Amino acid sequence: MTRVAGTEPTKLEQQLAALRPELASYCYRMLGSTFDADDAVQETMLRAWRGVESFEGRSTMRAWLYRIATNVCLNHLRRAQRRALPVNLPAEQNQAHVLGSPQRRETWVEPVPDSWVIPSDLDPAQLAVQRESVRLAFIAALQLLTPRQRAVLLLRDVLKWRTTEVADLLDVSADAVNGVLRRARVALAAWPPDTRSTRVDDRELLSRYVTAFERFDIDALVALLAEEATLSMPPYALWLRGPVAIGQWFRATGGGCRNARVVPVAASGAAGFAIYRRNTTDTAHEAFAVQVVETAANHITALHTFLDPTLFRAFDLPATLPTSA
Repeated sequence: MTRVAGTEPTKLEQQLAALRPELASYCYRMLGSTFDADDAVQETMLRAWRGVESFEGRSTMRAWLYRIATNVCLNHLRRAQRRALPVNLPAEQNQAHVLGSPQRRETWVEPVPDSWVIPSDLDPAQLAVQRESVRLAFIAALQLLTPRQRAVLLLRDVLKWRTTEVADLLDVSADAVNGVLRRARVALAAWPPDTRSTRVDDRELLSRYVTAFERFDIDALVALLAEEATLSMPPYALWLRGPVAIGQWFRATGGGCRNARVVPVAASGAAGFAIYRRNTTDTAHEAFAVQVVETAANHITALHTFLDPTLFRAFDLPATLPTSA
């Protein structure tokens, strides 16, 4: 087994494992996809093992791994389309409640388990910053940028790398880094502002939401929504705004969620729930959707409902739950 500058293999394994969460977070922000980010981290680690003899200690192990991860992500983005959230597509807002046809998975930004991208040893201030940096709205905004702009903005403004460090990683001049950063900031400044402040600790509000959802009490559920609350349901482009439209949707179309069960999850820096629907034989509840819930001022401001049971694997959740007697 190969070594890095006299480092024992077990030591190298420890170094790679320690850096994995922040690399996962970086790749997720770059790619906007849970599964693509996981693949990118796996490829980064594999390339690190294979190329470990070329590491000569001229930079830190962390910088070396970020160089590999950045190249992996940039290569992926050369052949990938830009991802979005349905609410980023205003033409698809449809008060007639026509769900339409599902779009390809590659169309949408995906939620990520907090356990993948947020280290467990952060202090409260660091935790708040980390949560904001993986929020769905921020990840969607990053999709406006070119791949290189994303990398520079994340390294400089989120990870707080020095300009010279970023220049070295990308093999460009410091002036080039500053120019890319300016253009990235201008592009983000033109993005519609998102002033919602997610409060993942609003336990009473979230508890009331779970009770209303599991009882399919639409009046109680709607009462928890902010005036400008939105509901989206990837892989469908349809999205709705406001308690009236959302309530009408549940009453007219959402009956399949009657008698559902809800399991809390921590997703994309916000509160979240895994939704299990009762199957037709009433013998079990089956994986249906992962929902990211954003709140502010004691109201729910967004329900991002990802109708993709494969996401349950990422959250280490079973495909079925036994139906309680």
